Amino acid sequence: MDNQFTEEELEALTWMMRITAENPWYGFLSYLVVVLLTIVVFNLGFARELPVLKKAIVYVLLVIGSFVMWFLEFAFGAPIIAVLIISGVILGMYRFRLHKHRKEKEQA
Repeated sequence: MDNQFTEEELEALTWMMRITAENPWYGFLSYLVVVLLTIVVFNLGFARELPVLKKAIVYVLLVIGSFVMWFLEFAFGAPIIAVLIISGVILGMYRFRLHKHRKEKEQA
């Protein structure tokens, strides 16, 4: 880490600002994590079969919206990544149980 920030200034920053101050690539990598988690949550919970052009538009808008969510985490310390992980786990469990229920219904 560069010595451009004092210890007091670092304490005033959010956790994302601190790690980005240490290495600027961490900010970009955290944005990619937000994008990937947003796509996973969207596909688990809300995706429908769409034509290719509509699907491309939806993903472009997801990438733009992910920037807004990343900024909220970066600037204000909102727990966006944690919420996306929890949402992905809960939606994944729901989809698994739904698949299991449908499979049991077919066999009956």
